[in-house]
Amino acid sequence: MKTGKIPQQVVVLSLISLVVIVSFFTMRFILTPKSFGKYGHYRADAIDDVKNLPISYAGAKACGDCHDEIVKLKSKGFHRGVSCEVCHGPSAGHTEDPTSIKPEAPRQREGCPLCHNYSPSRPTGFPQIITAQHNPGKPCMTCHRPHNPVPPVTPKDCSACHRSISAQKMVSRHAPLECTTCHSVPKEHFKNPRFVRVEKPTTNEFCGKCHSSDAKAQANLPPIPRIDVEKHAGRYLCWDCHYPHSPEAK
Repeated sequence: MKTGKIPQQVVVLSLISLVVIVSFFTMRFILTPKSFGKYGHYRADAIDDVKNLPISYAGAKACGDCHDEIVKLKSKGFHRGVSCEVCHGPSAGHTEDPTSIKPEAPRQREGCPLCHNYSPSRPTGFPQIITAQHNPGKPCMTCHRPHNPVPPVTPKDCSACHRSISAQKMVSRHAPLECTTCHSVPKEHFKNPRFVRVEKPTTNEFCGKCHSSDAKAQANLPPIPRIDVEKHAGRYLCWDCHYPHSPEAK
């Protein structure tokens, strides 16, 4: 019994597949580092390469060996979580030769705004400024101690920390209202804002003081939207639908 001739396209595809397979294993043999797989699925020689890199950073612990007073001061301030070399730069050389090699001591105005210039992406409560408006031209160290950056004067304006909310409120219908109209602010909040929180309204009756149909009109304010609080809100709270800092109702 005669067998049929192998189709030409099968022969071509087989040859191509064979070339691809042989090329793959050949390139794999050539390109795979000899130390690959010695300790796992990575190049073992990479460990020696990293070990041979020059050491640039000393670490905050090394700074504390000589500058213990500054470390103690820093541990009590808002910068306690910031490593020394974030501001002073790599200082491994300084630890080896402290007399000849000095770390950077940034005294210009450009350094602090890298973290504290206003950005809406930063969390609410993080101290932010608009550099062009906040004591322009003066180095930050004129008023603030970098190792313990407590404001020299407790900020009276909420926008000092809540810049994003303040900017949004300024263009809303609630712009004439002081923050303390709706928020009860303990004095300790200005000193320890992360631990002492402001109080927020919890019931619809609070909003009804201004927006209820029988509420008394307030002077120096634009016309206020009026509603029947019980019928309008039902089981929902006012801020389930309306953002207090920028209410869209007209």
